[in-house]
Amino acid sequence: MSAHPLLIELLTEELPPKALRRLGEAFASAILEGLRTRGLAPADAGHRAFCTPRRLAVRVDAVLRVAAPRQVDLKGPSVKVGLDAGGQPTQALLKWAEKQGATPAQLTRASDGKQECFWFSSTVPGETLAGCIDALIAHALGRLPIPKVMEYQLADGITNVSFVRPAHRLIVLHGDTVVPASVLGLAAGRSTMGHRFQAPGELQVPDASAYVHLLEREGRVLPDFDTRRARIRAQLEARAAELGASLGDAADVEPLLEEVTALVEWPAVYIGGFEEAFLQVPQECLILTMRTNQKYFPLFDAAGRLLPRFLIVSNMAIDDPSLIIDGNERVVRPRLADARFFFEQDRRTRLAERVPALAGVVYHARLGTQAQRTDRVRRIAAAIAAALGADVALVERAALLAKTDLLTGMVGEFPELQGIMGAYYARHDGEPDAVATAILEHYQPRFAGDALPASQTGTVLALADKLETLAGLFGIGQLPTGDKDPFALRRHALGVIRMLVEKRLPLPLPALLDSAFAAFELGAAQGRAALEDFILERLAGWLRERGATAQEVAAVLELRPTDLGRVPDRLAAVRAFSALPQAQALAAANKRIANILRKSGDGAAAAVDEALLAEAAERELAAQIAELEPEVASRLAAHDDTGALVATARAREAVDRFFDQVMVMAEDGRVRANRLALLARLHGLMNRVADISRLSA
Repeated sequence: MSAHPLLIELLTEELPPKALRRLGEAFASAILEGLRTRGLAPADAGHRAFCTPRRLAVRVDAVLRVAAPRQVDLKGPSVKVGLDAGGQPTQALLKWAEKQGATPAQLTRASDGKQECFWFSSTVPGETLAGCIDALIAHALGRLPIPKVMEYQLADGITNVSFVRPAHRLIVLHGDTVVPASVLGLAAGRSTMGHRFQAPGELQVPDASAYVHLLEREGRVLPDFDTRRARIRAQLEARAAELGASLGDAADVEPLLEEVTALVEWPAVYIGGFEEAFLQVPQECLILTMRTNQKYFPLFDAAGRLLPRFLIVSNMAIDDPSLIIDGNERVVRPRLADARFFFEQDRRTRLAERVPALAGVVYHARLGTQAQRTDRVRRIAAAIAAALGADVALVERAALLAKTDLLTGMVGEFPELQGIMGAYYARHDGEPDAVATAILEHYQPRFAGDALPASQTGTVLALADKLETLAGLFGIGQLPTGDKDPFALRRHALGVIRMLVEKRLPLPLPALLDSAFAAFELGAAQGRAALEDFILERLAGWLRERGATAQEVAAVLELRPTDLGRVPDRLAAVRAFSALPQAQALAAANKRIANILRKSGDGAAAAVDEALLAEAAERELAAQIAELEPEVASRLAAHDDTGALVATARAREAVDRFFDQVMVMAEDGRVRANRLALLARLHGLMNRVADISRLSA
């Protein structure tokens, strides 16, 4: 039975560009999975997904017209139910066999993993492609990650269907044969449409293998997303090189490249420009309006300064693009003029003069206005600055002005520029550079992997801003749930963690949380314990993402460290300790000690009485502990966590002899309490850096 390529294409109105790649991949994967499940395509069948602004398509390389017959094994009654005491078939078995069209003699006996049962095996014909294609396509369409469904009416004026965009044509070709199919009110055929303006009307696809070549040669369409993307990238880089310019940071270019790839079918890149006078406006404003509003690629010189040039990705490849270039330049000019207008108008009012207006901006219905929030951030920031020895006056000034750019016309038009414009306006107003920089940096890190604030004032303000948000929302019980985190509290917590850890800030987490909750009028720090747990949970996940094992993280965080800046050192200490030959034995002993102390309750003496140490092994252990305690304390004071933890490995032989030769739970109550006190002292010594019992295999 020969296999042929299968092509399925759905021609639509323009699909949502930001979802196009996902839609194309999901459609192709669902079709392939459906064919494999029905036995119409082998498990290793190759396939290719296609998507353009007006089509979703997939070609599967080897598809059968009819699947091979398959054996079906049906489980019947258990042997206990199917046979009576004399070994004869019961009525239950007879009726079940009759339902299958079989006699008891045609049944087999085998275990289902729990008990022996009767089974009936039969061979059923394989499914046909024509018989299942409607259901297969409908299932694939139903699984698409559609952002928003449209309901529209078919040509009959009666029937309504729902899809992401109105669909106009359907191709289902198996080799060179049209497979009868009907989806979304469309009957399958072999005709498609090429480029909306640069191709003739209908295109007839002769067979599935000719699809790509036909669309590219006659339709002026590149149906493969990655092929289009690569062509656009090559043209962008070539045009930029012609001008001795660059496209800027890849992190900013890639999302825009992905989006414009989803907007064109036959891309061509042209060079546009604007008046140099616009460069007097902060370049972030011009870059944002070009990228966000116009989908242009701004160009930069070697120093990263914006040039009065940009690249246009057009859907028209023509010999004379002058009209296209002129039209785009005329469109962008008013947007740049708006940015210049906002910038000039905003600078007429100093940031300090905008502070009273924050009282009229609601921050949160239960947490008050932006003015109240600003005061809380200022108080938290002042406490952090004092703890770090930073300039409190600068920090308080930065906190006072940090949110005032929310009231400017530029940020009102482009919210993404908050903080950025505040820094520009602060410098224009003559504010200290440290204040302007802190206004810029206090939103950092804005996302995973983003840079941390570089300045001390910016770091203090960023910590205060995030802690205020966390404390306020935890205080009123608005915690993240599942995948829902509308206030980005996970991101804020991660920002706090990264600043404390990566900058090694000597700021105890409990003290930070106390300062944050004290800034609210909520009083008794409702939600504080939950917030501390939340931050430590986020810390655990972050450490695992950075390569630490679950055991290492558990060992360090079990002690609920307060100085998060020391956590990397403690992880390193745990790794070094784990590599020692004594590690597993000591971890197991530590776990045993913890269990003994937990079961004994308050049975341990307040301190070890050396006069009650009767056994040689317990005296040896006491001497070993006495020798190690000052060394461990000294190393910890010098922040040598690795040295402190590794030193405790020297107690391994004394610990082993103690458990081999000493009965901890002695009949004499005083001796028992003394031995428990000795173990408690050992447990405290071994767990100064991490809970090593969590390393026990």
